[in-house]
Amino acid sequence: MNMASPFISRLLVFTQRYRGRLLAISCTGLFTASISYHVFPEQTFRRLYQSWSKGEPVELSNKLQTLFQDVLQEACIASPSGYTPFAAFGFHPVSAGLPLLPGRCLIGIPANYNTNEAGGPGIVDRVLLVNGKEVVWDSEIGAHLKASLILSTEAQKFALAREALYAQNNSPVIKASVAPACLSGVCLCGVAVKQLLGIYSGPVVLRGLYNMGALLLGFVVYFLCDDAISQWLDYRTDRQVAAISKSYAQGGLEFYDKILARNRSLRTLMGKQGETMYAPSGNLFPKHYFRVKHTPYTARRHRIQQDLNIQGE
Repeated sequence: MNMASPFISRLLVFTQRYRGRLLAISCTGLFTASISYHVFPEQTFRRLYQSWSKGEPVELSNKLQTLFQDVLQEACIASPSGYTPFAAFGFHPVSAGLPLLPGRCLIGIPANYNTNEAGGPGIVDRVLLVNGKEVVWDSEIGAHLKASLILSTEAQKFALAREALYAQNNSPVIKASVAPACLSGVCLCGVAVKQLLGIYSGPVVLRGLYNMGALLLGFVVYFLCDDAISQWLDYRTDRQVAAISKSYAQGGLEFYDKILARNRSLRTLMGKQGETMYAPSGNLFPKHYFRVKHTPYTARRHRIQQDLNIQGE
């Protein structure tokens, strides 16, 4: 303990002397760690979401290539050359990257988008495993799941335009800025309160307790801000896509209806695990009860419906 005390004293003196530089380095590190996923999407994102078949990456069909280019044109994307589509696994599009960076923005399009109401490669031709069990497409729940995976062209366009506009609006940069902004705000406010209350001249134990309280408060502020910013970005992007045209807005309603229906089907197929992941409505349950990590699909659909009602008045 006696040997540790001089070390702790020197550490406290060091952090007080260089607290400005340490704060700047910490904020820069947090931002870099958050944005690196989008700066190097080929090395991170694509390797995670690329669809494979027989040991080879799946090529995106000409149909989806054409659909994607139509979406970029109709959504008036400023730099369409900054977007690269690829075949991804899963049920709905995913994206990472920024169109103005060398790595560009990668948008993964799932295989079920080859099928729409007009036809295309059948979903039932594929084997889908849920909890290690093959989905029986001829069963009642299998039929519901199949119906939820077939989207009209308008719904597909809405989903793809949403990913493209999300990147064009620099949403990943805004999202990555939340952590360093909260850290700097908590640190600066903490120092100001210490000076105001004269805690610097008080006992070391009091300063330690204050720092622990400030750290706990900082985590709470970060979680609240991160969830609020995520929801604001989702709602803003949905509204921008729905404003492209009435068909895009109607596609958005269908898109979220199908996601909710799909999640309800998966909730039944997955049993107890599905009940912990999906609500009866089809929304995702947050991993932490005091957070809302996922913007509710029902709320997103409701907002698009409100915009459509306003346009119709």
